[in-house]
Amino acid sequence: MKRFLSTLATGLVAMTMLGQQYKSVPTEIWPKKVPGTTAAKAQPKLDEKNAEHWVEVTSPTLETFKPSAEKKNGKAVVVCPGGGYNILAYVKEGQEVAQWLAGQGYTAFVLAYRVPQQRDGALQDIYRSIRLVRARGFETVGCIGFSAGASLCCRAATRWTETVYPEQDKADKLSQRPDFAMLIYPAYLDEGEGRTLTPELTVNAETSPLFVWATQDDTRYGAPSSAAILPAMIKAGASIELHLQPKGGHGYGMRGKGAGKIWPRLAEKWLKEIAKKD
Repeated sequence: MKRFLSTLATGLVAMTMLGQQYKSVPTEIWPKKVPGTTAAKAQPKLDEKNAEHWVEVTSPTLETFKPSAEKKNGKAVVVCPGGGYNILAYVKEGQEVAQWLAGQGYTAFVLAYRVPQQRDGALQDIYRSIRLVRARGFETVGCIGFSAGASLCCRAATRWTETVYPEQDKADKLSQRPDFAMLIYPAYLDEGEGRTLTPELTVNAETSPLFVWATQDDTRYGAPSSAAILPAMIKAGASIELHLQPKGGHGYGMRGKGAGKIWPRLAEKWLKEIAKKD
């Protein structure tokens, strides 16, 4: 009985923390069964040591952040937190980024994609999300990701001609191609031989325009991933803006006084240039 009460209390605390974490009511992206999985739908599990992190997601969701009526520009961005495809840094690389985007006039949707280690499922989740956002009436839908989330956005920008899940409803008749993608300290783009471009990333002239940010001292992820995607985009004649700063490391989101403050200013400028081409 004591064990049952302890388990129940732990569950209630987790649900309370989760409820406090949301800024708006999230919506499930799969109306029925989540494709490619046998796991039952459940509330996401929080990291007991860091409540900003989610350690397990079986039922992907979108949380909406709306701009003010004065700033609203009619465009949308799907936000993909990072975490090595093991966890989601939901607050730092999700909600905080969505609030910044809303301040720029975009309607932002934080995607809680499947983790841990559900790369195929995550790709299904982002494509489904892009289509659902389009179904809400947004013609321009981009994405932004951090680390593994940037990997996911790059996969979405390069594999959009593929069918990765069975049609669910009318939303799945809409385009799953992101109109642009912002890759912030990206990871896993250099999994080819000799740290060349990851084979699954098929770059051509129709690849979504990319904004890429990384630092040289991010030698495990950001720097080599940036070095891998740049020549492929140039060769294909696709649009890319790459910023490689000397220092900053990895995983800072929009925090700190250094890299976390620099990339948003550059991204804002790039977004304005992209908007002119719409």
